[in-house]
Amino acid sequence: MTEWTPDARELADLELLLSGAYAPLTGFLTAAEADGVVEQGRLPDGTPWPDPITIALPDGIQPGDQVTLKDPEGAAVAVMTVVERDGHHAAGPVEPLDAPAYGPFARLRRTPEDVRKELPDGEVLAVTMRGPLDSAALEDVAATAEELDASVLLMPLVFGESGPSVVRAALTAAGRLPGSTVVAVPLAPREDVEIDLELREHVARNYGATEHYAGPAPVTIPGPPHRRGLVVFFTGLSGSGKSTVARGLRDALLERGGRTVTYLDGDVVRRLLSAGLTFSREDRDLNIRRIGFVAAEVARHGGLAICAPIAPYAATREEVRAMVEDVGADFLLVHVATPLEECERRDRKGLYAKARAGLIPEFTGVSDPYEEPDDADLVLDTTGMSVERAVGAVLTLVTSGGWVR
Repeated sequence: MTEWTPDARELADLELLLSGAYAPLTGFLTAAEADGVVEQGRLPDGTPWPDPITIALPDGIQPGDQVTLKDPEGAAVAVMTVVERDGHHAAGPVEPLDAPAYGPFARLRRTPEDVRKELPDGEVLAVTMRGPLDSAALEDVAATAEELDASVLLMPLVFGESGPSVVRAALTAAGRLPGSTVVAVPLAPREDVEIDLELREHVARNYGATEHYAGPAPVTIPGPPHRRGLVVFFTGLSGSGKSTVARGLRDALLERGGRTVTYLDGDVVRRLLSAGLTFSREDRDLNIRRIGFVAAEVARHGGLAICAPIAPYAATREEVRAMVEDVGADFLLVHVATPLEECERRDRKGLYAKARAGLIPEFTGVSDPYEEPDDADLVLDTTGMSVERAVGAVLTLVTSGGWVR
């Protein structure tokens, strides 16, 4: 049986499918089903689902196959039986294998069935929250509940890093709304405001709501750049000078002070974090993902990480950017675009000579491609450029953006 780890949004949708929060749905949809082309994709009133509850599966999985869906820690959560493919997306029912392992506020992650049993008889006003309720919203909720003679169900929508803070806000609100109930629901936000609202209302109904109140969107005021996490990611051919410039940037930042700096050199990571990996495309991608994961964790806590791998593939670089931005940090891509001829002329490690002789297979720039980025924040050609000048260019980028004072 094939095993697959869905992304964060898909895992959140999977939890809602298994808990019954997406009832009557019992599985993932294709795009056609979500558009209401077939019956499964319609709500009880006959309208189509407002958003595709879909999952993307790897190529090779066909209708009739079963797939074990796992969480990021490798625990098997459910089995999906694929009944249809629609491009990368697959449709089919899911069956639970084990209860999901929750993090903070696990006691508040309850199924709709359990919550409905505990709610008082009569009207229920569900308040879906993606952020705190200010005083005006709290007064509005209290007045609406009194007018309807309804009990209040506070539903913090937990997804991503902000999840615990939204639950804390709901518990604070519960203290000002006597008799209210709090249940945490992993509903990922949708970009379309109307679609997001429709999904919130549908899930609220399954939790027993007779009326729905959408809490106001949270006001996000990002902290100043010098307080946010930052990853400066160098990419370029072997011998381009990226490691030298990256080390120079590290030293310059340490001399200035004011930021915690972590330097992740490609060669050093290879010996330690990625020991045992080969230089196949798959292993090189894995090596970059590991670097990206560590860098994102550094940035998550407000640190500044400097990475200097070759990172030849655009898709993998984009994965790293997403890892960093998903934790609320910033990402700068520096392309050290020193030409291949100059890199070969330098060849301090003798790698190009070995690659030309066929002793190193899949060597970037010789027998394997380097995909030049088109989204670099800075492009440097170190041919004839002093280290000091190159470091100064990167330092100017970092300081002009406010990440370093």
